[in-house]
Order: sequence, then structure tokens, then C-alpha cells
Amino acid sequence: MGKMDLLNYIQMLSEANGPSGFEHEVAALVRDLTGSYGETSIDCMQNVYVKRKGFTGDRLRVQLDAHLDEVGLIVHSICKDGMLRIQALGSWVPSRIPAHAFRVRTLDGSWVRAISVSTPPHFMSDDEKQRGITIEEIELDVGARSKHEAEELFGVYVAAPVVPDVAFAYNEKFDLLFGKAFDCRIGCAALTETLRQLDGEDLACDVVAAYSVQEEVGGRGAVVTARQVKADLAIVFEGTPADDYFEHPDQTQTAIGKGPMLRHIDRSMITHPGFQKYALELARERNIPVQEAVRRGGGTNGAMIYSSGAGIPTIVVGVPVRYIHTHYGWAKLCDVKAAVALVTELLRSFDESTLGKLVY
Repeated sequence: MGKMDLLNYIQMLSEANGPSGFEHEVAALVRDLTGSYGETSIDCMQNVYVKRKGFTGDRLRVQLDAHLDEVGLIVHSICKDGMLRIQALGSWVPSRIPAHAFRVRTLDGSWVRAISVSTPPHFMSDDEKQRGITIEEIELDVGARSKHEAEELFGVYVAAPVVPDVAFAYNEKFDLLFGKAFDCRIGCAALTETLRQLDGEDLACDVVAAYSVQEEVGGRGAVVTARQVKADLAIVFEGTPADDYFEHPDQTQTAIGKGPMLRHIDRSMITHPGFQKYALELARERNIPVQEAVRRGGGTNGAMIYSSGAGIPTIVVGVPVRYIHTHYGWAKLCDVKAAVALVTELLRSFDESTLGKLVY
């Protein structure tokens, strides 16, 4: 693969198809992108590992994580009229699904376009309009006129994965990234860029990148990668929900354009206070913009890695993204660059004495 940069990584990864449990396309892409940065391998779940060049096996070991999967759908059944009933892969608000374009995987591995549909308002009672919609009431229309056409002509099948159909775009004037699956392909891009920037550089620690699967359905891939890597420290990249479009300004903790967010707590994990302090102090020393957050909800792979083995001090470096778990997201390229800058500086600072410095 030719010379790539961060923006290329974001576009290619955003546009790739890979809902939870069906990440093989993204896994293959990541392996191609990272092959020159170390020894790559892939397990039966499609977790991708990159053991960075210079790995010795007898130094401080750091796991870098980003999850490959995106929220998507799966075909539950095919109706007589050719419509597809669906089930969620990951967390969706059902009312945000209808009237959008999706891609449905076919038996030959290609993808066909579908439109998500529900009962038109013309045929709904007032009570139905007020009640809202459930995912069981939403269907996908690939243009077929019967179940036979859907299966035989379009190649659709039960349990076919489905993803949003969105093209990536970058507005250079406003430094804005637009696309799907920024949770967590933007993290995958940041991780890949970190490996690229450190390529050929001597570090005093061993680094293993683990691009994990099935985060959106419970962090299942990270359970496996943590057992395999057996790290001493871990850093998780995330595409994290921005709150600057709905929170009161005094309560905003994750705004786009103000640097990556380091969470102290969420529903799944209380971040290791010593490691968090170490990272925040280094960011200030290096003039890298960061944001701090105390989250009431949400969760990341950090919880699975932190609780692995005898416990692995873990931090989460989140790139703020507006409207995650929908078709579209806004993010700022400067935030991705700042996330990469922070993690590269952290890795450069690590040595055998680091664990002893992570004091509460």
C-alpha cells in the first residue's frame, strides 16, 4: 500500500463495512495498513495484533487498543413482499433508523443499498404517531418485490450484516470530518497514525497494538486481546460522544475542537487515578490540549483490559464525535492529531520505572 497519512486512514476506515461480529473487512484493511510497522497477526474473532518492531518481551509492555466494529444491524427475516426485518447490532435509538440509506451484505460478499422504512404518517393513527417506534416495526427495502427476488436476485440472506451507507468528507476550511463509524474507526486511525509516527524510533518499552472486535456488544474482543497481550499498561483510543451540542456550557466536558477527552469514570470503569494524573500532567507539560470528563453513563474496552489478569492500569483517550450511534458524525481533525500527540509522548516517556510513578 502506498504512502498514507492520517486523513487517508480516517476515510478508508470510516467507509469500510464492519458491524459487530462481522469485522473481517476492516480487520483485513488494518492489517494491510500496519504490516510495515511490526509483526501482525489475527485471531479467530478477527482481533488484529501488531507487535511493534523492536519488541523484546522483557520490558514494560503497553497495549494500545481501538475497536474495529461499528454499530449496525442484522437481517432478522425476509418477508413475502421482499422487505427485510432487522435486529440491532449495538445500541441504536429506533427513531433514528428510518428514512436512511443502508448497505446490506449479499451472499457473494458484495453490498446492496437499502432504505430503512416504517409506516408512512398517512397510514398512522394519532396514537401511533405519539407512541414512537420500535425496531421491530422498521424494515429495510432493497428494491425487491418478493422474498424470491430479495434472495435470488439481490442475494440477501437471513443474518446478513447491515451498516449505514455514508461517504466520508473532509472540510479543510473548518477542519471538520464527516462520516459514519467514527466510533471507533477514528480511534483505529489514531492508533495506526501513532504506529506510523513512531516507526523506526527506539522506545524503552514494548508496544502491542490490538484492534479489537465486538466492543459495541459488550467488549468481547478486548477480553481476548487483554489475555493475549498481558500488558503492564494500556491506552484505549475511542470515538467518544461529544456533549457540546446539548449540555449547558458550564457542564460541557467533551467539545469538538478542544482536544481528546480523558474520562475519570464512566459506568464501566473508574480510571486508574495515578495513570490518569500522569497522562494529564504530561499533556500540560507538552502543551497538548485535553479535556477531562466525569461520565454518568457509557463504557469502553478500558473496563475489560483494566480488570484483566492481576489488573492493568488503563486510560481512555477519546476523540470527541457528535451524534455517535447514528448514521452521521462530526469530528475535528485537530482532536485526532492531539490524541496521537498525547499517546506518542506517553510512549516515549515510558520505561521500567513508570509503574512506580503512577501514584494516587
